[in-house]
Parts: sequence; C-alpha cells; structure tokens
Amino acid sequence: MLDLFAYCAVRLVIAVLQTLPVEMGDSLCRGLARLAAGPLKVRKRVTEENLERIFPKSDVASRRELAYRMWHHLFLMVCEIAWAQRRLHRSNWSQHVTFRGNRTMLKYMLSDRPVVVVTGHFGNFEIGGYTSGLMGLSTLTIARKLDNAYLHRWVEAFRGAKGAEMVDKQGCAPVVERRLQEGGMLSLLADQHAGAKGCWVDFLGVPASCHKALSLFTLTSSAPMLVAGTRRTDKPMQFEFYCTGVADPLDDPDGVCRSMNTLTTWYNQRLAEVIDEGVEQYWWLHRRWRTPPPRVAKRLSKRQAA
Repeated sequence: MLDLFAYCAVRLVIAVLQTLPVEMGDSLCRGLARLAAGPLKVRKRVTEENLERIFPKSDVASRRELAYRMWHHLFLMVCEIAWAQRRLHRSNWSQHVTFRGNRTMLKYMLSDRPVVVVTGHFGNFEIGGYTSGLMGLSTLTIARKLDNAYLHRWVEAFRGAKGAEMVDKQGCAPVVERRLQEGGMLSLLADQHAGAKGCWVDFLGVPASCHKALSLFTLTSSAPMLVAGTRRTDKPMQFEFYCTGVADPLDDPDGVCRSMNTLTTWYNQRLAEVIDEGVEQYWWLHRRWRTPPPRVAKRLSKRQAA
C-alpha cells in the first residue's frame, strides 16, 4: 500500500508538471533548488565532500553556488522528463536537440557492428536515450530494478516508449551477449561505484572504482565504444548531444583497447571532458568516490609516482 501511495503521489506531481509552461517550471525548480541546497541540506555532506575532492582550490562560496546550480539542474531534469512525453516528438525533435559530431556517431550506430555507448550521470541522459529512440535507434540499457514495482513499471514504460529495452543488472549477461552478437547497441551509465574489486582508475583526478564489464563488453565483442553526453544548453528543453571519443578495437592506433585497464582509463578521461562542458549538470550528490582498499591505494600511489 505504501508503494502504491508513493506511485500515485509521483504520478500526480508529474501530471501537474506536464501542465506548466517551461518558464514557470524553471522558476519552480530554482526555488526548490534554494531549499534543497540551503535549509533542507539534502545530501549536503556527500555533495560537499565530492566538490572538495574535485575542486580543492575553490572557496566555500563557489562550491555552495555550484551545489545550488546542480540542484536546479536535477529538478529541471525531472520537469523535462515529464514534458518530453507531450512536447518532444518525431516531428519536432530538431527544435529541441542538436548534435555535435553526428557523422561520427551515425557511422557506428547505423553500421552492422555492435556498439557500446557510454555516458554518466550528467546532463539529461534520459532525454538522450528518449531522442535516440525517436530517431529509430533501438538500445539495450542495463539498470537496477526500482524497489517500488509500480514506479519501476512506469519508468520502464517511459524508457521503452520509443524502442529502448531495459534489463536488470542482475543476470543480464546472457541478454547483453545476445544483443552484441546480433549487432545491437548497448547504452551504459559508466560512473557507478563498483566496490573494492572493481577496476580503480582516476576519474576527474580522484581514484574511483569502475565496473570491469563495461570494458569487457567492447573487448570481447570488438564493439566500438562511444563516450557521449546530453547537455542542456541555454534554456530548458534545449539540448546538445555530443560524442567526445570513439575507441574501436579494430582500429586502435593508440593502443586504447589493448587491455581492460587502458580502456577503462580512456573512457573515464573522455567522461571528464563531457562533464567539463557543464560541471553544474553533473550529479555531485552521487557517491562516486570511495576510499580504496590499502592494497589498491598502494598500487595507485606507485602508478602516480611512476
């Protein structure tokens, strides 16, 4: 009953948001952001720790302003997801989304080869997937199943409305392997903490644990890996979809794909370039950075010294 109540409450909020003009929704998000970053102190400790790690030379006022802008982005992201179903269509997507490096992206996405598209908790990645579906590009996305079954079905319906297929990360290996063998496209959020046994590399200058499977998907299937971002530009419902790099195991003059570690390092560097174009649009409240185990910390120190 609690799950059903939560689902009804969320649907009611979404229904109200869908009726709001863009400018009014933006103003509402700014007010909510002031509350979340100020008196309510939502995820304040985690956000402050992350910003101190990544921007050690910044002052307190700058970090607080960045936290506020992040919250504004997050609330606006929710509004944009609600608006997308009614305002973003196959006939008008070009009024809301522009592409940078579209020739490179389409070269791989429309080929017969499998493709792995990597992004992070940056910009409005949900709109990126939704737009890809509008353009007829079917993707397979790995995502954790929500605890609330009602909300999970609703989110899954939104993501799959234009052709995206969702699969739970538990037991997803056979589905992913089959999709790659068929020459399909896999879409992944690459900035998830992978625990002590993950592949530890620098992300935005600080060690972070990455899931080994992301690189293995490319290395075992010879699928090109594209690192992409969906950045909001000058106002709500205006986005730029862009790619900061391609790693192709069949065309690898720089040796990026020679090992899991080199490929993991490479895509984290490309993700940093994505985030650098709009730092306020990254999820700084996300617990991305953890303390590595002593053995890993020692190895990382030796690597940095070398």
